[in-house]
Amino acid sequence: MKLFRSLTVAGALAMANVPAGAADVSGAGATFPYPVYAKWTDAYRKATGIAVSYQSIGSGGGIKQIYARTVTFGASDAPVSGEDLDKRGLAQFPMVMGGIVPVMNVPGVKPGQVVLDGPTLANVFLGEIKNWDDPAIAKLNPRARLPRLPIVIVHRSDGSGTTFNFTYYLSDVSLAWKSKVGFSTLVQWPTGVGAKGNEGVANNVANIRGAIGYVEYSYARHNNLTHVNMINKAGKIVPPASESFQAAAANANWNSQPGYGVILANQPGEKSWPMTAATWILIYKQPKDANATREALEFFAWAYRHGGKVAEQLHYVPMPAKVVNDIQAMWMAEIKDSSGKPIFVAAN
Repeated sequence: MKLFRSLTVAGALAMANVPAGAADVSGAGATFPYPVYAKWTDAYRKATGIAVSYQSIGSGGGIKQIYARTVTFGASDAPVSGEDLDKRGLAQFPMVMGGIVPVMNVPGVKPGQVVLDGPTLANVFLGEIKNWDDPAIAKLNPRARLPRLPIVIVHRSDGSGTTFNFTYYLSDVSLAWKSKVGFSTLVQWPTGVGAKGNEGVANNVANIRGAIGYVEYSYARHNNLTHVNMINKAGKIVPPASESFQAAAANANWNSQPGYGVILANQPGEKSWPMTAATWILIYKQPKDANATREALEFFAWAYRHGGKVAEQLHYVPMPAKVVNDIQAMWMAEIKDSSGKPIFVAAN
């Protein structure tokens, strides 16, 4: 986890370089997009001199902080409902997409050598499949030599959009999971060890023999964790990769839900990764600090315009240009200062 610790330090140091008169822009929430947000905020500070601080505290914490107006923006991998957005006067929009991947720690097993389908993964996390050599796993992996090693479940202990999307997928593919656990940012896990943030889950899986957990793909890559390949809705074996995340997002109708709250789990398509997810920003339509909100929107516009390459390098998927144009039109139409003037004006 040295990479993410160093990014945390860099984010804190950035606040020391804010130009005189610049607004204090702060955000908090999802750990899912933290690697790319940290890279973006660092590059933005170097390009503009404006610092944007971001606390990676989990989606639940981000929603609580934006509701309490203690930050300029909140971030969540679980979309807020249209009713709550209207009630609180919030705008919501997606910033980037990525993939949630099961990761495991079994001696001798390399990334992608184990394949699971949705129902089997659900039974693992229900605690009904207890050992790595269980017949249900062996049937999907006839060539793998899996030991008789107890499975240790590692899950999030905090309110998490990653958990929301992971459990949404499990509910979609397993009636047993849906009836016994369901989906939410915080669920009653049948078994396992809790950890805070994607960072905590990654650390625990890396250090517990026989463990299995779920993290955003960038955390799996940067921590050298062994990922699981999945059998998708089309019955095809797919690896987690930018291409399979893009395939899952290809047919998303972003305007079909309030606040662009489209869930990308278990999408059709032979190449689609079944646990693809977006991550959203929450910001007030009539903020108390219009200057800070203006700076935040300028940062988001910069990230949409210049951050795609960095996102792809970290195995995220940038938002399509058409969706970005629609989002920025929404900013100008709905996010206004106390005099009713648009806070953000798109660059020509």
